[in-house]
This record gives sequence, structure tokens and C-alpha cells, in this order.
Amino acid sequence: MRNLRLLFLTLLILAIPAISFAQFGVSVEIAPPGLPVYEQPAIPAAGYLWTPGYWAYGGEGYFWVPGTWAQPPMVGLLWTPGYWGWGGSAFAWNGGYWGPHVGFYGGVNYGFGFGGVGYEGGYWNNGAFNYNRSVNNISNTNISNTYNKTVINNTTVNNVSYNGGTGGVNARATAAEQTAAHERHSPATAAQTEHVRAASSNHELLASVNHGKPAIAATAKPGDFSHGVAAKEAGAENKAAENKAAETKATENKAAENKAAETKATENKAAENKAAENKATENKAAENKAAETKATETKAAENKAAESKATETKAAENKAAENKAAAARVNENKTAKPKPAPAAKEPTARAQPVPRPAPAAHAQPAPRPETAHSNVPRPPTQSNKPTAARPATAAHAQAAPRPETARSAPAPKEPAARPATVAHAQAAPRPVKEAPKTEERPRQ
Repeated sequence: MRNLRLLFLTLLILAIPAISFAQFGVSVEIAPPGLPVYEQPAIPAAGYLWTPGYWAYGGEGYFWVPGTWAQPPMVGLLWTPGYWGWGGSAFAWNGGYWGPHVGFYGGVNYGFGFGGVGYEGGYWNNGAFNYNRSVNNISNTNISNTYNKTVINNTTVNNVSYNGGTGGVNARATAAEQTAAHERHSPATAAQTEHVRAASSNHELLASVNHGKPAIAATAKPGDFSHGVAAKEAGAENKAAENKAAETKATENKAAENKAAETKATENKAAENKAAENKATENKAAENKAAETKATETKAAENKAAESKATETKAAENKAAENKAAAARVNENKTAKPKPAPAAKEPTARAQPVPRPAPAAHAQPAPRPETAHSNVPRPPTQSNKPTAARPATAAHAQAAPRPETARSAPAPKEPAARPATVAHAQAAPRPVKEAPKTEERPRQ
């Protein structure tokens, strides 16, 4: 089962068309240098076919892969060289391959039978390859299968090395080349692959070192760099390629500058935004701080005002209380001042004796209590004045007590009753002593 799988995989690889090999490679934005001018080394033996040199691309840029004589993987196969083609944004390498017919190789004129279309360096006939002496160097070998056919531009002089793009070869695959592209193909042989690897490691083959004029432009066999042929001159510099490279470089520089400017602008914008945010944050913090300070001051002022108001109110209340207390004391004092009226009671008691003798009849004691009970003791006495004309003078003596009685009249407490009580105790001899005085008054 495993052998069947391997066999199937092998058949699948052999069935891969040439276009698949053509797509395998690298892409570069800079066009390759022009093809150098060199002579073809002599063929080493019959059966070898010429594979032209070309510019490959590696880690250090373009390097030259010397042209060489190589044996095909089997009889009947021809070599189709690889080529660089412009893909719209970069140059892509399309690798070469072995096949029964020569396919499309970009229209590039590699020379020595590869003039841009097909191959005129020879052909297979009954298992043997016939060489065209006009384009192949078979001078030092005894090869009978040869012929002469003039080929125009059999050397690669001043030829560009790529297809399409600015300054490139403007060529398209013919119908025969398209048919050849769909035939069964074989990749480069191991000897050819090693030849390319050796070239990539040779510093002198770098285009940046040899400036388009490699010291080894071709070899007799793959990898045989010790017997190489140096290039006569560098290929004509492709002005279009240089311009394209310059334009590309300028575009890259411009893009880099724009990118740097955009990056700088973005950084500046970000820095400005950051600064603005920080400023806004600081302003907000300052505003909040100011607001807090203002609120604190306002609160303190309000508290101060409240305390002052409370103090004033308390002082006012205390003052009012003091005033009220003072007024109360004044009122109390005013109210208390009339209380010494008992002093006035004495005149009343003294004045009463005058009327007491008036009732010389001594029978009036009974009505006096009534008068005292009616709270009008004096009027009855006065009403009795006509009864005794003499006591009128005594009544004249009562003028002083009347005002005092009038002052104490608002408080009809017991002052009148007290004289009544005193009157009740009139058994005292005082009125009797005063009686003679009344008698003296009429004498006047």
C-alpha cells in the first residue's frame, strides 16, 4: 500500500504543468541588472545542452548565475530558461524547466540560440542532439551531429533581463509556447541546483560587487567555477530600470517620510490630547478644590453667622429677660409702695374720733359698723354733720385724711374695716379728751 502511495505521488509530481514551476520563485520591487556580455565556453562533450546565465535574487540582492553546459534529465528534453516578469507591483521570478518543447521565457534574448522565442541552438534526432555551429562553441570536440544556421543576435548584447513593466521586454506567449506550457515538465537537475547554490555563495557574483560585470560569466560544467569565463563587459544599464528603482526608492522614502510624519503627527496629537486631558483634569481638580474651599468658607461663614445670630438672639433674649425682670421688679416695687398705707390709717383713726364725739348721743355706734360693712364709713359721718354744727370744724380737720383714703381706695381691702375695729375699741378715753376742744372752737 505504501509503495502504491509513493507511485501515485510521483506520477502526480510529473503531471504538474510548467506553469506550476513558473509560479515558484521570489518577487522583488527593483528590476534586475542588464545581461552581461560574455563568450560561451566550449562544450565538454556530446549530449550537453546550453543553459544561459541569469540574475537571481538572494539575501544580499541580485547575484549572477553563470551560464553552463548541462545534461538533460533524459533524452529528448529541451531547456526553457527562467525569466523575471513584472506583476504589477513587483518583479517575480519564473523558474526554468525541462520539457519536450521550449516554452515561453519572457521574450528575453539570452543569446546562444535563445533569442527570445523558441530555441535555435539545435534539436533532437533519433536520440542524438544536433548542434547549430553558428550559436554553439563545439570547436574543441569531435561532434559530428552539427549544422550551420545563421541566427541574428546570437550574443546577449545590451539586452534587458526582464519582461513587462517600465523598460521591460513587451512579449506575450505564442500559441506554441502556451501549448508547451501545458506539457509534462521536469525541474532543474541536481547539478543545476547545486550550480545556483554555489553562485549564491560567491561574493564576487553579487551585482553590488561586480556592478553588472561578473568575473565568472559562464562555466563549461555546472559548479566548475575554477574554469569560468569572465564577462567582457557589463550589460547596458537599463535606464528605465534605474529610473524605476529611483522612483521606487523615492516612493519608499516619501512613504517613509509620510509615515514618519503621520506617526509624529499622531504622537503629537496623542501628546496634545494627553496634555489636554491632564489640563482638563487639573482644571477640574482645581475647580473642585475651589468649590470645596468655597463651600467650606461658605459653611464656615454660615456657621459664623449662625453663631453670631444665636449669640445676638441669646443676648437679646437675655436683655429682654433682664428688661422684663427689671420691669417686673419696678412693677413689684410700684405695687409694693402703696402697702405702707398703714401710716395713713393712723390719720384715719385720728380723724375718726371727731365724728365719734359727734354722736354725743353715743347711740351711733350701731350704724358705724353698717357703714364699715358698706365700705363707706365717712359719708354717714358727713351726713351727720348737720346734726352737730360744731363738729363741722372737726369735719374740716378730716380734709387731710380724705386724700389718703382716696389713694388707698383702689385697694378696698380691709383698711376701712380696721378703723371699724379701732372704732370697735372706742371705749378708749381719747374721744372724751378731745370733746372739750370742740367746745373751744365755737368760741372763736
